[in-house]
Amino acid sequence: MDLNRIKGVLRTFAEVEARGVSPLYDHLATQAAEDDDVAGLLSAARDGEVRATLLMATAHRLVQADPIHPLSRYYPSLGGFDGVDSETWPLFRSFLLDRADKARALIASRYTQTNEVRRAALLYPAVARAAKEAGGKVSLLEVGCSAGLLLGLDRFGYRYQCDGGEQLTAGPAKAAVGLHCALDLAPGAVAPKLPKKLAVVARAGLDRAPVDVSDEDELAWLEACVWADQPDRIRLLRTAAAEQAKHRPSLITGDGVDDLAAAAATLPSETPLVVLTSHVLAYFAADRRAAFVEALAALAASRPVWWVSEEFYGAALEGVLPGRADLVGAGLATLGVVRWDGGKPEAHALARTAPHGQRMTWLPV
Repeated sequence: MDLNRIKGVLRTFAEVEARGVSPLYDHLATQAAEDDDVAGLLSAARDGEVRATLLMATAHRLVQADPIHPLSRYYPSLGGFDGVDSETWPLFRSFLLDRADKARALIASRYTQTNEVRRAALLYPAVARAAKEAGGKVSLLEVGCSAGLLLGLDRFGYRYQCDGGEQLTAGPAKAAVGLHCALDLAPGAVAPKLPKKLAVVARAGLDRAPVDVSDEDELAWLEACVWADQPDRIRLLRTAAAEQAKHRPSLITGDGVDDLAAAAATLPSETPLVVLTSHVLAYFAADRRAAFVEALAALAASRPVWWVSEEFYGAALEGVLPGRADLVGAGLATLGVVRWDGGKPEAHALARTAPHGQRMTWLPV
């Protein structure tokens, strides 16, 4: 990718994803989009991996390794408490370019790994719906699982704060991981009924580069992929990783399309299968998204399959639920559930969701 296109990627990230969410990353990406040397570091990325988040994660990882550098005072994840000021960009620029070789090596060898634990609060109602339709017990297969932390969603505790002060709770009462999510109701919508527990009999994750959280270096990279001025997300990540160490799921290295059937075959064939995707399909080319849906349909020919997705509409549900302009825009994703009946997909949009799991708006049936 040429330099101008790389700069465009950085600029779009700042304006669309970081603005109003992360003052630090908004500032850094905006400045990097105007800087040939810093933007040029991303030219070391593999094909299809030129992402602003990869540059930010690389810098975060390098600051983790040098926590006494003055730049760390802008990184709340490392105990910093200074807001963006006139020194932030010059310090960031010199820090990164002084370590340009290390930065390029990380960018060339790493993927942006996202394990946003709070998204479990978005997925839980949809998985619960699928499990109810399936008759109770299910197996889980997460595609694009990274470290597979979302596979533990049945062991987390949930509190959903509704309009008017009402609160819905779900999950084990003494869960090590507790998640909070604001739940709004769109006009005509009725709050979902949430079971206290889910019966998950088996679980597995499929990823091109699964992360072993028992490896300190791998866990550090996973933490570096969390935005540095959102330390609460990192604390949740660490708690979920510690919990997962007690209940290790099977994590399979493979392609989300080509190896989907083989991964599903590792789970009991007699149990209905719930396939999870969460902000994964945006990384697939359009033809691979279509192939993924075809692979799900092929699976559904031999066993009951539900697909629970928390993705931007154009990356997922649009392929099976076209014509829903109301699900586009506002920086929100869509929670959906799809099942196949006689080879045909039956798709439902359940909620509009904030990308990091902090809020969702439940939609009418």
